[in-house]
Amino acid sequence: MIAALKTVLAAFFGVRSRKNAESAKLKPQQIIAAGLFLALCLALGVFLLVRVLIANT
Repeated sequence: MIAALKTVLAAFFGVRSRKNAESAKLKPQQIIAAGLFLALCLALGVFLLVRVLIANT
């Protein structure tokens, strides 16, 4: 699962190397689950950041 998280994070930033892409043997379900989890974390992070910034004004 760690490999799937690394793969999705690299895809978020667009820095995945060709060697890394070919060596990873991941199932599509792992990629989808990791993508949904990281997207949720990103959305919650942005939401919390906005709440903190609004509370400080």
